[in-house]
Amino acid sequence: MADDDYFRLLDRAKDVLPETIENHERFELPELDILQEGKITVLRNFIDVTDKVRRDPQHLLQFLLKELGTPGNIDGRRAVFKAKIAPQNIKEKIETYTETYVICSECGLPDTKMIREDRTLILECEACGARRSINVRKSAKPDSANVLREGDIIDLFVSDIGKKGDGIGKYLDYLVIVPGSSKGTSVRAKITNISAKTAFGQATTEASTR
Repeated sequence: MADDDYFRLLDRAKDVLPETIENHERFELPELDILQEGKITVLRNFIDVTDKVRRDPQHLLQFLLKELGTPGNIDGRRAVFKAKIAPQNIKEKIETYTETYVICSECGLPDTKMIREDRTLILECEACGARRSINVRKSAKPDSANVLREGDIIDLFVSDIGKKGDGIGKYLDYLVIVPGSSKGTSVRAKITNISAKTAFGQATTEASTR
């Protein structure tokens, strides 16, 4: 075959090939922009996330509120959670939502849509045509007996002293810090602030509420 014929055939082949044969880029969510303002947590680029996953903002919001156990609302492009929530916790819940409601289990792409057939919610992939039922994981209801809240009054055994000289003890799943308490003593403390699994208390003479 002459060189001219070869290159002519090559050009014709290029003309009929799609510009992108296959995209192997891994799907990634936008980096979350989270701000904590006192007892309020704000996801400032919430709508960027819903745009990326192509889902109704209210659908994702209701999922997050249920999973995080807090009230909240959409404010412009932001989602506002009326509780102090660790950014990693929000990130994990959004990843769970994406795995459940967005990513195709066959090709791994996010090019899907949700449709309802009878009472079953189906995830249909527009890229490979795969279909699967959406199995929503039921969240275990938190045991209120194992949840510490601001304002609770507890009896705490101080088992250690922190670098700043504050007494530290373990209560339920929380690390409780009580300034002015001594190692090896028991103290009655009123919880004044909670951040994730760390709580801060103030010594008090009030009767225990727990």
